[in-house]
Amino acid sequence: MPFSSKPSEPIRQLLAGIKSFRARYYERRPDSMRQLVTEGQHPEVLVIGCSDSRVDPALLTTAEPGELFVVRNVANLVPPYQPDGAYHGTSAAIEYAVKSLKVSEIIVLGHAQCGGIQGLIRLRAGQKSDDDFVSPWVSIAGSALDPYVGPEGSEQARADAEKLQSTPAVIERAAVRASVDNLMTFPFVRDGVEAGTLNIHGWWFDIQTGEMWAINPTTRLFQPFE
Repeated sequence: MPFSSKPSEPIRQLLAGIKSFRARYYERRPDSMRQLVTEGQHPEVLVIGCSDSRVDPALLTTAEPGELFVVRNVANLVPPYQPDGAYHGTSAAIEYAVKSLKVSEIIVLGHAQCGGIQGLIRLRAGQKSDDDFVSPWVSIAGSALDPYVGPEGSEQARADAEKLQSTPAVIERAAVRASVDNLMTFPFVRDGVEAGTLNIHGWWFDIQTGEMWAINPTTRLFQPFE
């Protein structure tokens, strides 16, 4: 039987957190939660973030319940539009946020020290991986490497990738740009952008300094928020 009768210390901490959340929102501010129950959710912002435990979109933005619709995956990637009947969790979240919730803002939120992007760099360097899901998934961002790394399997690719392992922020940001571009392959996203009812943003969070960077829509380069 997979269930433990005695909670571990991490689980006890989570349970204490749940009690604190309930006290804060259900006992001290019941009206706000009651409204979310009776009227449903109406977030204006979709955040596509990384599963990394250090980069929680709600914590970073101090968002309240109901303010963000969030989907998180390895390396905060957006796959291209591909309605082939297979399982597409991130694409389903994008579709629901745009078509059903009518969000007006989409943020692709990358970050420093991203393990998924480091894995992508290692793959381009020719290192083998024995995982079943991570490598195929991060390959979505393979085009982000193209301006910086030689052809896959070449000696140049191996040398370039080894250099990038010490400066992965270049690829982390390029992967955010690639995901922003992939968002525009979704017809309902493109229609919203062209109609002026939907805005797309690419952000990158520096874990070491706490700075948030954003894509300049004119230059497509990242610059820190003021």
